[in-house]
Amino acid sequence: MSFADHFSGVSAAYAAFRPRYPDALFDFLAQGAPAREEAWDAGTGSGQAAVGLARHFKHVVATDASSSQIEHAAPDPRIEYRVSPAESSGLGDRSVDLVTVAQALHWFDRARFWTEVRRVLRPNGVIAVWTYVMLEIAPPIDKIVRRFYSNTVGPYWPPERRITEERYQTIEFPFAEFTAPDFVIEQPVTLDDVAGYVRTWSATRAFIKRHGEDPVARLVSELGPLWGDPRQSRLARWPVAMRVGRIE
Repeated sequence: MSFADHFSGVSAAYAAFRPRYPDALFDFLAQGAPAREEAWDAGTGSGQAAVGLARHFKHVVATDASSSQIEHAAPDPRIEYRVSPAESSGLGDRSVDLVTVAQALHWFDRARFWTEVRRVLRPNGVIAVWTYVMLEIAPPIDKIVRRFYSNTVGPYWPPERRITEERYQTIEFPFAEFTAPDFVIEQPVTLDDVAGYVRTWSATRAFIKRHGEDPVARLVSELGPLWGDPRQSRLARWPVAMRVGRIE
């Protein structure tokens, strides 16, 4: 099965500008896993989640269907990066304690992926999938960014994006689910960081491909007067929505 590669052309920027997940998120998952031997991060992108898992697990297999993403992934001696689709990992039966999917589930063939998860998880193993929603900085800034998200590049979001906007609450999740805490990504960003992050959006990339122009330049000029010195950092927050469960 082929996959829609929305990110290969922007892999370096993806590695540089995508937000980093909080340590508490990985602490929670490690505590829930039946052991801390093997973890699999599916759709790893540039490895943000894999690096967090590697602080807790002896060995992490991190897979992505995009070889370009893997080429830009953060190296770590405990992480083994592989180019492979999430639906066909190449992992052994009952070989991992934890499976994670960070901001990538909406690109998967979920029915096939759930089958693969059941195959590779050890008894009582944990599966966690999460997405983060629109960044929050300050209400006047957020209003402009949301308008850009919905109006400027809104028509260019792939249909798969809808389940992230619904915080993964509308998807099937065929596992013994338990409650995850409310995690929030927090990190300081400059105006350049915001621009770099928005340029990694698949809808922004599609807009540029269609029109041959970068809409983020206009966004930056609109945000400039509100931001002040573009080199100054402001705290950005991304609320995280997680589904987590065990195989029964």
